[in-house]
Amino acid sequence: MARDYPLDRIRNIGIIAHIDAGKTTTTESILFYTGKIHKIGEVHEGDTAMDWMEQERERGITITSAATTAFWSISQQNGLKAEDTHRINIIDTPGHVDFTVEVERSLRVLDGAVVVFDGKMGVEPQSETVWRQADKYHVPRMCFINKINQTGGDFYMSLDAIHKRLSPNAFPIQIPVGFEKDIVGVADLVKMKTYTYTDYKDPKLIEGEIPADLIPKAREYRHRLVEKVVESDDALLEKYLSGSELTEAEIARAIRKATLTGKFYPVLGGDGRGIITTSLLDAVVRYLPSPLDVPPVKATRPKTGEEVEITPNDSDKFVALAFKIAADPFVGKLAFFRVYTGVLQTGSYVLNTRSGNKERVGRIVRLHADSREEVKEVFAGEIAALVGPKDTFTGDTLCDADNPLILERITFPEPVISVAIEPKTKADQEKMGLALQKLAEEDPTFKVRAEEETNQTLISGMGELHLEILVDRMKREFKVEANVGRPQVAYKETIKGKAEAESKYIRQTGGRGQYGHVLIRIEPNDPGKGNEFINEVVGGDIPREYIPAVDKGIKEAADRGVIAGYPVIDTKVTLFDGSYHEVDSSEIAFKIAGSLAFQDAFKKAKPILLEPIMKVEVTTPETAMGDVIGDLNAKRGKILEMTDRGNLKVIDALVPLAEMFGYATQIRSMSQGQASYSMEFDHYEEVPKNVAEKIVGESGKIRVGQTGK
Repeated sequence: MARDYPLDRIRNIGIIAHIDAGKTTTTESILFYTGKIHKIGEVHEGDTAMDWMEQERERGITITSAATTAFWSISQQNGLKAEDTHRINIIDTPGHVDFTVEVERSLRVLDGAVVVFDGKMGVEPQSETVWRQADKYHVPRMCFINKINQTGGDFYMSLDAIHKRLSPNAFPIQIPVGFEKDIVGVADLVKMKTYTYTDYKDPKLIEGEIPADLIPKAREYRHRLVEKVVESDDALLEKYLSGSELTEAEIARAIRKATLTGKFYPVLGGDGRGIITTSLLDAVVRYLPSPLDVPPVKATRPKTGEEVEITPNDSDKFVALAFKIAADPFVGKLAFFRVYTGVLQTGSYVLNTRSGNKERVGRIVRLHADSREEVKEVFAGEIAALVGPKDTFTGDTLCDADNPLILERITFPEPVISVAIEPKTKADQEKMGLALQKLAEEDPTFKVRAEEETNQTLISGMGELHLEILVDRMKREFKVEANVGRPQVAYKETIKGKAEAESKYIRQTGGRGQYGHVLIRIEPNDPGKGNEFINEVVGGDIPREYIPAVDKGIKEAADRGVIAGYPVIDTKVTLFDGSYHEVDSSEIAFKIAGSLAFQDAFKKAKPILLEPIMKVEVTTPETAMGDVIGDLNAKRGKILEMTDRGNLKVIDALVPLAEMFGYATQIRSMSQGQASYSMEFDHYEEVPKNVAEKIVGESGKIRVGQTGK
């Protein structure tokens, strides 16, 4: 079976934005005008196609990224031309910072993105986060300034905010005709024509001439646009500098070329609920990359470490990346994957290079939100899902068994908040373990660990809403009732100094005893590098087969924590000497010796506690600004800057997460309900000594920041 659409007519795009900017509504509108759905759903009414989970519809927010496919031909209003039809694979991502993992893993496999902005608010905190994520994966993108025909909507204010906070290289390719509620369409700066409507939902745009009062502005913005985009095309730059007029086709070509560099961003504006999204679709097809336009993907051969480049080609051997795992109530486990090269067919086998196991490809489906279309094969450059994989997880490479390759894995942020959870009844106990395991498989930022001392289960995530949704899903999807404790901060432990320790583990219990003897050195590792184990034992003082046991003992001790029971991060441990007994030595003895030595050395190496610091943005009326700033300072906050956004004041600050619980209620009372805030994790920082002493409490453990001597 041949592919339906050639590679140059495929677009893999994501819709990304801050919460409430209108991503889901814009996606609904795209689906409506491409004929995929017959009614534009409303988020506040809970009837959108893309927000299909019960929790999404109840809360009016996107929680999980939803994939769909639409088909579009430029100027489709004149009738669909088969030879010009493009397949657009769309992923609508969440805007709430707690679900940033969904944006991260979607951008990893997408070729282009549309960043949606709320035209009343401009650039908001999560707009900056998703922009940085797109930069990280070098994803070319365009900007859609939404809601500009609502009261307070301002295309030019939002454009200015994009220039100041994101990039000066974002230029309009169309500008609005009218202002706020009087907007009737856009002026296209490439064609120098207007496209207007009598009703924003009317399925026809009317082409016309630019009104006389708008011509000076249109010419000025067109001049700026052309001046910028010709920089990426030497032939056009030469023609432009010689004073020759560029044709429409040449300008469009230059915009595409500049956009594909990832250093130029076309800007459009309109109402994401209406017909103007057809001009956004035209721009997606014209200017965003096909799989052929993006640089080759790098992969590594597992045995040799040799790096190879992968380009999309149906005739090459199959290579794909699993970027998301989902539990589907009807078909079970789904693994979403992006095919980078080759073809995948049902009935075949693929190699998972992480596990070394083969997976049988039973069924392949394409998805539209929560509905499925079964297909027999998937081609290079496409996105689909594998039904019921046994051993595939987020970030795994799937490939032809004859050609093992590893694609770069996706990195995820560490959780910053934990709650204790326990089953309500004996019957819930078994089900809870299974439910938590399945949820952790789906979400790499959700962690589960057993607390041995208290016999509790701790679940950790990116924020209160994240954990609330997961507990809610456990109740609804897995029918598990649980008692949930108060949120706790996910502190970390580390060290500031160097130390050495020796541990001998000797047990004689009649017959064969236990003997393990190690000497280790501990020192700080670079922030973010994690824990590193180095073996410097020479001459067989410790036989090679016992070295992994020492490493395991150290890892287990680091996971449990030493000074306050929190995981240890960013240490470098070197095993440099030791001894063994020919009869009594065993793996378990060396594991225990390694664990005890680590704890001893850690206590001597100036241990400290680290806490998550959040980047907080508060939007408040001027009347409450003094109270808000005073309160943030009292929370150990550091004010970064204060700016204006319309009639409101915006305060950016860094505040410890420990001080932010219950802040939604506090800020409402400080501002008579008029202020709002958003926050996201920024970095870990040392906890002040007086606060650290409280956290460690009277546990009898070592004083924080002191040596153990």
